[in-house]
Amino acid sequence: MTNEPKRTSPTVHMTGVHIMFHDRYAKCVEDQHSRRAILSGIASTLGVSLVSPWSRMLEAADASKATKAKKVIYFYMGGAMSHIDTFDPKPDRPDIQGDVGVVKTKTPGIVFGEHMTNLAELQDKLAIVRSMTTETADHSKARYWLQTSYPVLNSIRHPSMGAWIANEMGKMNPGLPPYVLVNSGGNGHPGAGFLDPSLTPVPVADPEKGIENTELPSYLTEAVFKRRLTLADRIDSNFRKRYAGYQLESYNQMYKDAVTLMGGTDLEAFDLTKESDEVKERYGSSKVGLGALLARRLVEADVRFVQVDYGGWDMHNDVATNMSTKGPALDKALGALIRDLDSSGLLNETLIVLASEFGRSPAINQNAGRDHHPAAFSYLLAGAGIQGGAVYGKSDEKGHGIDEDPVGLTDFNSTITVACGLDPNKEHFAPNGRPFKIGGGGDPIYDVLS
Repeated sequence: MTNEPKRTSPTVHMTGVHIMFHDRYAKCVEDQHSRRAILSGIASTLGVSLVSPWSRMLEAADASKATKAKKVIYFYMGGAMSHIDTFDPKPDRPDIQGDVGVVKTKTPGIVFGEHMTNLAELQDKLAIVRSMTTETADHSKARYWLQTSYPVLNSIRHPSMGAWIANEMGKMNPGLPPYVLVNSGGNGHPGAGFLDPSLTPVPVADPEKGIENTELPSYLTEAVFKRRLTLADRIDSNFRKRYAGYQLESYNQMYKDAVTLMGGTDLEAFDLTKESDEVKERYGSSKVGLGALLARRLVEADVRFVQVDYGGWDMHNDVATNMSTKGPALDKALGALIRDLDSSGLLNETLIVLASEFGRSPAINQNAGRDHHPAAFSYLLAGAGIQGGAVYGKSDEKGHGIDEDPVGLTDFNSTITVACGLDPNKEHFAPNGRPFKIGGGGDPIYDVLS
């Protein structure tokens, strides 16, 4: 059990409209029942249990006509991004807002931090969740929980969301890996967890360099290289027969895929030199800008899941100055990506996620910064499967806690699961026999699904 908070009656703001669901769920709140409880009553009347496939169909009915995501670009803002300075400002509280101003979005009354100018213009394509909350302010533990949907356990390593999705939805391009990790060498990332090792993300530490060491050295001809591979295969054959198993086969397949990638034309997807100077300027030269540009090229080449890391959000000192650099870089990169995917039609099949391990305190500390704050923060969704223009949940007037519709990490990850057309209630069994669910078995936020 993760003991994450459950939501009550949702309040959703959409472009030009303020939709209130309180009457619809009033009795549910009075009886301290969740939506799941309502469905349980319906299911009981029909003579089925809540865990049956029929009840899951009932729960997912609102999203049944959604355009499902085929690909995912997941932006991870390492260090804990401040909600006050990005997607949940408090302009009526100058003591909380500090020196970072606000910018109006397309929805009356909804504002973003002043550095989010491109995203403010694109707000009709975004779903902002303003009621995220978690239980830990420890960076590594919170990151693991976010990326796997489960808390750290010494007895098992859980798969990351990218590995889960690649496992369930499969590889799209046989010449490219299904899962790529950008701006990271992979250290500290949960990877494939207990799933097939071949689902471990391929790390790209520097987007400008792409996948390095893919060319044969000058002294080694292709014919000699193939003979060496054949020899290595013969030497290995007895070992494979003696220790046959799915893990060994998975590692062998990883090597085969690597060799295929070395000689394939699909490798050009990793080459940013193919992009014009004008395009590079639109994305920016920052790590997140180059990462977003590479992510666009990879989903164009049918890579299933791309994660782009962008650290440096641990702003204990001078948050306003730090935001003047980090904010515009993120805004420029994400704005260019959404516009490009929208113009090419790929936004209809690509889910974009922006998340951080937790938030930062509304109170500004003595060093003009913000400290760790897991009680309230904001996430962003866009693209396939998502209702654009939605603002879900509400933090209190100080941005310190949640006033309406708290969303835990498992709820958010289960929302990603449903947006990809996957069943968040399906059980998957680890090698030790324990059952796990993609997204951790949370309650998906159906109100932000298209």
